[in-house]
Amino acid sequence: MNRTRTNDRFVRTRTGSSPSKRGGSRYGAGTGAAVSGRSGAPRRPEGHGRRQAAPQGEFALPKTITPALDAVETFADLAMPAQLLAALGHEGVTAPFPIQAATLPNSLAGRDVLGRGRTGSGKTLAFGLALLARTAGQRAEPRQPLALVLVPTRELAQQVTDALTPYARAVRLRLTTVVGGMSIGRQAGALRGGAEVVVATPGRLKDLIDRGDCRLDRVAITVLDEADQMTDMGFMPQVTALLDQVRPEGQRMLFSATLDRNVDLLVRRYLHDPVVHSVDPSAGAVATMEHHVLHVHGADKHRTTTEIAAREGRVLMFLDTKHAVDRLTEHLLNSGVRAGALHGGKSQPQRTRTLAQFKTGHVTVLVATNVAARGIHVDNLDLVVNVDPPSDHKDYLHRGGRTARAGESGSVVTLVTPNQRRDMSRLMASARITPQTTQVRSGEAELSRITGAQAPSGVPVVITAPAAERPRRSASSSSRGRRGRSGQGRSTGQAARRTAQRASNPTA
Repeated sequence: MNRTRTNDRFVRTRTGSSPSKRGGSRYGAGTGAAVSGRSGAPRRPEGHGRRQAAPQGEFALPKTITPALDAVETFADLAMPAQLLAALGHEGVTAPFPIQAATLPNSLAGRDVLGRGRTGSGKTLAFGLALLARTAGQRAEPRQPLALVLVPTRELAQQVTDALTPYARAVRLRLTTVVGGMSIGRQAGALRGGAEVVVATPGRLKDLIDRGDCRLDRVAITVLDEADQMTDMGFMPQVTALLDQVRPEGQRMLFSATLDRNVDLLVRRYLHDPVVHSVDPSAGAVATMEHHVLHVHGADKHRTTTEIAAREGRVLMFLDTKHAVDRLTEHLLNSGVRAGALHGGKSQPQRTRTLAQFKTGHVTVLVATNVAARGIHVDNLDLVVNVDPPSDHKDYLHRGGRTARAGESGSVVTLVTPNQRRDMSRLMASARITPQTTQVRSGEAELSRITGAQAPSGVPVVITAPAAERPRRSASSSSRGRRGRSGQGRSTGQAARRTAQRASNPTA
């Protein structure tokens, strides 16, 4: 990459072909992706960003050429607006986490950043505070945001929005969320009204650009959050097409819990001399997290799952398919367990409502597909159960990352039938985890000791929806949208959001 310095900014020139979309994504995402490398877009010189250079598995982190600024010990040591410092105190965020302390001095100075840290390590504020501080005092024109955060899922978009909203408000920046499953008309209206910061999933942002409702040529700060999942989901062509539209001299930050596969292409093509900070190895186990593999007989697995779900306290349960999630949720409700289902087949208002009910304790068991494996932060969640073992170690690590966050303790339990044992052993070896393995049966004391399992009441329960659910569903399903309150960037419940934010200094 060639760069020339102009007024303390860098101008980039790029040449070369765009990376192509990964095939065979098991998520089936990325359909209708834009073709990267649009005519006239700046490119890297030849010899950089060639696809064949990308290794399989985790890649070697690039070396920083320009020395990084030293880490800080307190937020007060950072060159941030006083309003942001006051908002941190108001939200109960008192001291920076390691990834924040290391990267913020550099990102506030305008450096590109590559940050890796496990889920719950504080990545959201690590990039969010710098983005807001450097955008503060500016005003966006209609349809022309100034800063962009790209995320792979709706849930992660909402979590990032919830985490950054009080800080954006403190410096008078307008923040809007652009995701699928919600009214595109309302999102277009928010962009027409002017939004300095946009948190978006690639597909919906592309749709709004194609409609003429958004332009990225004034975006000076771009963040890729959980970029590895975007590549795994088949979003690479959309991501590169979007990155080719932002200001070429702008700042780029990439944060993720894991850095592998095609992420290397994004790093080499779009980050210049980045400050690299890794909190811990991407596959490293969290010290406060216990890992249990419970060997169960196939005929007893259903009853074992039910007894775990009936425990005191909340539990997040993962299954492979939407149908299996719905079936187990119905069974648990009929057994007297307050369960809710979360998967891609649910409307966004349904997903938002169910997650809010789980956070407040109205629902004690969240039964989900991998849509809940990233981008969900729930305080005091001490148990995650893989009813269906994940297909690879990355899924395992991200599922398990919903517990033992921000220094809290938690357990990850995986139910394994005899024919799954060999694959599970390989998965754990890939994740560099040595679990405690136990043979269990339903009703036994050992199952209860590990998970808190107990017999359900057997009295069917019904989870009631809030009265506002009907109008919210009607509004979000409108194909044209209406002018009015969009609700973008707002939490589903003020109390739940405030509770989550106070503990979500580590919000990623």
